[in-house]
Amino acid sequence: MQQTAYYEDDTTLAQYLEFHFGEPWHGEASFPRGLANVAIDAMDGRTLGRALDIGCACGRTSFELARVFGHVDGIDFSNKFVEQCRTMARDKVVRYARPEEGALVSYQERSLASLDLEDTTPRVAFHQGDACDLKPEFTGYDLVLAGNLIDRLYDPSLFLTRIHERMNEDGLLLIASPYTWLEDYTPKDKWVGGFQKDGQDYTTFDGLRDILAPHFSLLIEPRSLPFVIRETRNKFQHSFSELTVWEKSRG
Repeated sequence: MQQTAYYEDDTTLAQYLEFHFGEPWHGEASFPRGLANVAIDAMDGRTLGRALDIGCACGRTSFELARVFGHVDGIDFSNKFVEQCRTMARDKVVRYARPEEGALVSYQERSLASLDLEDTTPRVAFHQGDACDLKPEFTGYDLVLAGNLIDRLYDPSLFLTRIHERMNEDGLLLIASPYTWLEDYTPKDKWVGGFQKDGQDYTTFDGLRDILAPHFSLLIEPRSLPFVIRETRNKFQHSFSELTVWEKSRG
């Protein structure tokens, strides 16, 4: 399967619906909720007006942010993901066939009510879009959250060097990523880090710091946030995402 089609696959969609709205696995708390909680804590008295959840996948983080923000835009490149986000916002419930073993599935139903999120829907809107080429109307944000996004972009620097233009003064940018750079998604010359530069290891955090320096300062030092994606009853991805929070510079 071409990687561009990976996120349009029904099996992948079911895995991500489980990741966002299903039960916790192997003792790890909900990653989408955890991202929102870190962001909300980091705001710490700042204006809670508009938030952008870029690479929103199935939308859990967007709903969680809408607990406190006046408006949240969730944007994802995958039409299938966005359709499910809109279904959840409209019906407050989603149903999916969760892979179990081979061709066997179990039928799942998840609701916003079970997550105490049913009252957030009026403040959330979902859109199909390209993080590297956002439409002009997506602007004026107090928070931009990019969860497990940058290492799946075809040119992450386009996103990172322009995102300040979409943010209000003193706005926060939260970036979380396992830094799993793969040429299937991102040409190697577009990687933010994970290679040698001038004979030294150059990490993705090094790259983020250099790219963001003209418009952001680091607010929260890198920390790891675990996540588990359930593929089947017997197969799980257990990973760690490095999370940083950046404050937009004045002027």
